[in-house]
Amino acid sequence: MNVKKFTASTSREALRKVRESLGPDAVILSNRQSDGVVEILALANDDAASLAMPAPHSPMAEPAPSLDLGAIPAVPAGRVEPRFEDELPHMSPPVAAKQAGLPQQPQRRVVASHSSLATKVAAAAPAPAPAAPAKAAPSIDANQIAAMVSAAVASAKESAAAEMSGMMNEIRAMRGMMETQLAELSWGATQAREPHKTAVLRSMLAAGFSASLARYLIEKLPANQRDAADSLRWMKTVLTRNLQTMANEDALIDQGGVFALVGPTGVGKTTSTAKLAARCVMRHGPDKLALITTDAYRIGAHEQLRIYGKILGVMVHSVKDEADLRIALKELKNKHTVLIDTVGVSQRDQMVTEQVSMLQGADANVKRLLCLNATATQETLSEVVRAYQGSGLAGCIMTKLDEAAAIGNVLDVVIRHKLNLFYVSNGQRVPEDLHLADPAYLIDRAFKLKREIVNTQYQDAELPLLMSNDNHGLREVHLG
Repeated sequence: MNVKKFTASTSREALRKVRESLGPDAVILSNRQSDGVVEILALANDDAASLAMPAPHSPMAEPAPSLDLGAIPAVPAGRVEPRFEDELPHMSPPVAAKQAGLPQQPQRRVVASHSSLATKVAAAAPAPAPAAPAKAAPSIDANQIAAMVSAAVASAKESAAAEMSGMMNEIRAMRGMMETQLAELSWGATQAREPHKTAVLRSMLAAGFSASLARYLIEKLPANQRDAADSLRWMKTVLTRNLQTMANEDALIDQGGVFALVGPTGVGKTTSTAKLAARCVMRHGPDKLALITTDAYRIGAHEQLRIYGKILGVMVHSVKDEADLRIALKELKNKHTVLIDTVGVSQRDQMVTEQVSMLQGADANVKRLLCLNATATQETLSEVVRAYQGSGLAGCIMTKLDEAAAIGNVLDVVIRHKLNLFYVSNGQRVPEDLHLADPAYLIDRAFKLKREIVNTQYQDAELPLLMSNDNHGLREVHLG
């Protein structure tokens, strides 16, 4: 058996050495890594097969030899018997064995002292029984060898996969670092070479738009735009074109259907439901409208909508689960418009999925309108959209416009996720404080709110770092 050791810096290189030296059928006995070096002990396939069964004429296949010491005469006590080697110095080993009374063994030399021989004779007894042959070593069948090979190959694959994963993570980290540094260098040069882009960048960041959207649009800025004012007008035009809104509410009010207002707690779903209900009553009358609430958790939530319904002369129905909703919608199928006020659930709550499933599982085409709080941050609004997206949103309503210090954050999310903005709400009055979304007005308002902090929000040294962020998900912005 010839066990060989192979060392290399990686598992792949060590396995390649094993394959080149011992062939593709080599058996891997061990695989370990120490001090950054991979060490593999391997055995050729022929040597591994010889372990399964010894050769017929090999010493391993023969029984162990036994010596019969009964013919050796006892030695009187106190006498030191000379060694056979000294007593018969000129005799060959077979002749010495014959005179000593031992059975002849081919080419075997017996050397023993008196004390050791006496001990063996005393232990042998007058009629010693012949020694039993030694048991043969247990054989290893082909299935065990195959299992060992499979385990070794699986261990090698796992080690190689882990090493490859670590290497890919390091490459990604290096790539991100290089992209960031290159972007910083690029925008550092842009500040000195093209100051109008820096001015536009400051305006977009002050308005609340993300740095990635600002970078994408600035990179697409036409070459003939060299003035800061002209560049900003081009930016506003592009943003207005990409802000999808409802041209008129006839598609919503006149067409009718089942609409459910969804969103987190406190974004103004109940108030927006009442405002939409008032518009429907003014257009078609109270008999064509029905209100449904699923908010049975908050104290007084059902009563608030019931009061609005009483003022408008519309019946309010309360449901608890999908079965109740299905029954209520079946009873109200003759209504022109049905508005559903849902319970507010955090975007990180598992109940969001259950609520979306309940609305989609009803036997009616329920169109979901997402209420977006204009005072929330971009990260929060993006989480809300992803949580409530489901199979698709019919549109969204921007609420609390009057409370927002900047609205570029919510407009950025609407543009990124390609949402259809139906209405904007700027107060608590029903139904006066609900307006159709005007994209040009909203974009212009976003840049006017923070005009006084455009040049003081960020330092010049901070702009290259902001512009080094990625801009994934912005390739669908229509530039025109």
